[in-house]
This record gives sequence, structure tokens and C-alpha cells, in this order.
Amino acid sequence: MLILVTGAGGFIGHCLVKKLKADGETVIAADWKYPEFERSPADRFFNVDLRYKEETEAIFRSCGQFDEVYNLAANMGGMGFIENYRALIMRDSVLISTNVLEAARKYQARRFFYSSSACAYNTELQKDLNNPALSEDMAYPAMPEAGYGWEKLFSELLCQYFREDYGLVTRVARYHNVYGPNGTWRGGREKAPAAMCRKVILTASKGEIEIWGDGKQQRSFMFIDDCVEGTLKIMRGDYPHPLNLGSDELVEINHLADIAMSFEKKHLTKKYIEGPLGVRGRNSDNSLIQKVLGWRPSISLNTGLEKTYFWIKGEIETLRAQGVGLEASSEIPEVTDKRYVG
Repeated sequence: MLILVTGAGGFIGHCLVKKLKADGETVIAADWKYPEFERSPADRFFNVDLRYKEETEAIFRSCGQFDEVYNLAANMGGMGFIENYRALIMRDSVLISTNVLEAARKYQARRFFYSSSACAYNTELQKDLNNPALSEDMAYPAMPEAGYGWEKLFSELLCQYFREDYGLVTRVARYHNVYGPNGTWRGGREKAPAAMCRKVILTASKGEIEIWGDGKQQRSFMFIDDCVEGTLKIMRGDYPHPLNLGSDELVEINHLADIAMSFEKKHLTKKYIEGPLGVRGRNSDNSLIQKVLGWRPSISLNTGLEKTYFWIKGEIETLRAQGVGLEASSEIPEVTDKRYVG
């Protein structure tokens, strides 16, 4: 097949490209950045800004009719980024999603995949620690995460309307906190598992690590291999509506820290500080995807986090050998790149 992956310079997009190439597909990649840690194995990589219609359509004109288009491109990051750059996230991601979807329709792509998020769910249902796992029908009445979540919900509907009005086959996955090796682990855009691993690795035994809030907030985290496998299942399946794609292994952030400490038997004190928290509790109800596609995650948090921990440790050792100074503390990213703010 001829396949396009947008957001291929990012973590999930890059790993999806690797899997598709391993399966023998012809893969075209697109992003405004290249993968951070590895060279992309894509057959061709378009370094373009998908916020602009002409740059987006140039890919489709150059390559012809795609069998599959995976739109994983967005301007996003961890909770520190999501809560501090709402206008930026929503503006950029709406433009990207609209341009890629319209180009897929115009140039007659056979199938289109959109990576939505658990942030699309009604936040009123996620305010305490006794929340039920989120099933697909809980997105409405709508009250998603500010900025990022609203864009995801909007683009889900856009996919639905393009399917109904134009006949474009669309598939939507609501990702729940994806992590693993080759993911961002510093700079403020990293997710909680990578941030926790970095803090533990860089803190000497008997020291202290920072945790935003009281650490009792709960999440589920999906390992990257499960994410890629589930993405392909959804894209190539027959179910047309949004599906959860996540782990249902719920964990408290305090316990996430304990797991990270266990890998090298470190004993660290948790220092609770003010910071962006997001919702109080969020978990994935996987009943529907198990029913319609027979899929469930296979990699436990302990197994996936251990792989991630020692990969990050290797990256840290490489940077230290180059004389790069590193900080363990929590970070709020400062966005200065003109591509993001201009």
C-alpha cells in the first residue's frame, strides 16, 4: 500500500512509520520536524508546515492516491504545555486537522485515520478519584479539556461529517497517555511516565523529586507498541465511530513514582509542589474495542515503564558524556520558535 503518516517527526508517528515499513509498505512521512532520536525509515519525508493548505496539498499532488492516511500531527505536549498554551494548541491543531482531512477527500484517499484523545471526554465526569472508566458515550454532553480537548472533539465531528457527506472512510481513536522509548523525556512537552523516569534517574538516592499536586491524581498509560498495534486495528477495521485506545490499568501518580524508583531500588522523598494537574482521575473503558475488534493491550505498566526508564537512562548517559547539564525538576515549556507562535 501507499501510506501517508503526518506527525511523523513525533513519537507515535515515527513508531508507526517504523512498523509500516517493517510490514513492507511504501510510507510517505510529513511533519515540520524530523524524529528526535532516530532517522525516519520513510520512503520519503516531507518537511512541511501542515497548518498551510498549499504545503499540505503538495504532498498529495506529488504522491498520488493514498491507500491510507494517518493524521497524527498536532501541536501538543504534556500537561504543562496543554494548560499553558490553549490558543496555540487549538489554532494550530484545527488548521492541521482540517487541511489534512480536506486533502484526503480532494485527492481521493481510500481511508483516513484521526488520532483523538481522552481529553475529548467530559471533564465533569473526572473530578474525583472514584470515577468510572470512560466509555465512548461519555464525551457528550460536551465539556472536554480546555483548548486541546475541544480541538479533538471538533475534529472527530469533522471526520464523521466527511464520512457522511463525502463518503471518505474515516476512523478515530481516542488515545490514552502513550509512552515508551523514543518519546520526548525533557523540555516540558513530555508525558508523566517519561518525566517521572527522568526525575528518578537524575536524583541521587535519599534525595527528593517534585510531583505536581498531591500525587493522588490517577491515569492509565499505554505502551507505544500497544498503541501502534491498536491504531492499525482501528484503521483497518469496520467500526466507523470513535474508539478508546488505551490501557485500563489505573495508577496513582504517587505509585507511578514508586514503580520508577523500584528499577534501581532508589529511596526518594516526594516533594509536592503547585503545577498543572488536569482532571482528577481518568481511565479507559476498553469494553467496546474488545467487542468490535477483539483488541486489548498486552504490555503492563511495570514492563513498559522499565523499558522506558532504561532507555531514558541511556540517553542521559550519552548527554552527560557530551558535557550537557540536565535538570530533574518539573518544567513548563517556553515556546519561542516562530513556527509555533508566529
